[in-house]
Amino acid sequence: MEPNLPREADAYIEVRDVRKHYVERRKKPRGRDRPKESPEHRVKVLDHVDLAIGEGEIVCILGPSGCGKTTLLRIIAGFDRDFSGRVAIGGQEVKGPSPHHIFVFQHGGLLEWMTVRENVGLGVRRMKDEAAREARVQEFIDMVELTGFENHHPHQLSGGMLRRAELARALAVNPDVLFMDEPFTGLDFLTHMRMREEVLNLHDYMRKTILIVTHDIDDALIMADRLVILSERPATVKMARRMDFARPRDYSRDPELYDLRSEIYFMLGVHYAL
Repeated sequence: MEPNLPREADAYIEVRDVRKHYVERRKKPRGRDRPKESPEHRVKVLDHVDLAIGEGEIVCILGPSGCGKTTLLRIIAGFDRDFSGRVAIGGQEVKGPSPHHIFVFQHGGLLEWMTVRENVGLGVRRMKDEAAREARVQEFIDMVELTGFENHHPHQLSGGMLRRAELARALAVNPDVLFMDEPFTGLDFLTHMRMREEVLNLHDYMRKTILIVTHDIDDALIMADRLVILSERPATVKMARRMDFARPRDYSRDPELYDLRSEIYFMLGVHYAL
């Protein structure tokens, strides 16, 4: 399927001809009978990746394990500059991480020695008006329903509460773009569902551009305004589809969405959807 991209003039995030490889350094050949190998072996990860993303979209990136989804996310966010090609956000080339582009890491990033209030306040600590700063921190704590847990430390929170605190910390900065790497990993089923709904509700309220790497096909179908599927490594874009389905979405009741779900399972190597 040909990628369905916005016109270049409409694109808020542009990824053009991005290529990436890693270098494996081997001190010794793997076996006596094998020919001597170069000490530097290049492993191609991304191969001519092109994307155009509209402002305010939720974009979910799917693909086989190890294909380079997180690598692509880190490149767009500016954490990885060792690649070929061009990435621009809002017409400006990405040359490194930006305080306006916030990354929520897969394994969490709350500081254990700080309370929820202190963690959420990290991104706005330079605000000179102390009252305004405290009001902003409390606003986002309230928004993710952690009122009453302001003085708790991370080890005192459940998995879902930790993710909500991370989300509050990210949103308190008022970022232009929010990057999320497997944000629901390790959550129990009900907490996973609630967090997914939380992100959708916050997006409806704030209309931020959100890029999410996920392995969960149903999350992508339910959340995405645009769905991107990468191939096996070296990854190319197999699908970049605008998701013109009304919310809330239920693939069991929408034949077109159900057929798309089955197609995606097949594209990812599963011959039938469960």
